Amino acid sequence: MATTNDLKNGMVLNLDRELWAVVEFQHVKPGKGPAFVRTTLKHVLTGKVVDKTFNAGTKVETANVDKRQMQYLYADGEDFVFMDLDTYDQIHVNGETVGDNVNYLLPEAEVIVATHEGVPLYVELPTSVIVQVKYTEPGLQGDRSTGGNKPAEIETGATVQVPLFITTGEKIKVDTRDGRYLGRA
Repeated sequence: MATTNDLKNGMVLNLDRELWAVVEFQHVKPGKGPAFVRTTLKHVLTGKVVDKTFNAGTKVETANVDKRQMQYLYADGEDFVFMDLDTYDQIHVNGETVGDNVNYLLPEAEVIVATHEGVPLYVELPTSVIVQVKYTEPGLQGDRSTGGNKPAEIETGATVQVPLFITTGEKIKVDTRDGRYLGRA
């Protein structure tokens, strides 16, 4: 248990038997009336974002979320298998929990897997990854006044918009949060 005065960004709260991560919080002391804490909370499993206000000093239940550095090993049907780098224990994480991260999940990649009471909550990738372009059409420059983009399929099977000068076989850097091309590797 903690009070609303102890809130920090990234802290996970257990509200009504659901896990919510604190995205942002602000202590407000109006000129008239009691102080309160205005928070923005993100549901850990669904990603839904809500605003919630607490009276200052209210007790809230915190959740114990264990974040561990793990290595992605392989896909096993609908599940993905990760290995804890400290204990070498392997855990299976279902495809729904991995979500869109599968588009940038490379074999042997080191990621953070968050668990609560042994249940995987989410997989956190590094902010950027270096991937190889599996296939892209050759770009034709000269028929437009500004630089253009074209789709490129990367080694994980995802499609990324890249500049016209990128060719098949090149290694590129991609932002894992929004799938944006960041540059050549």
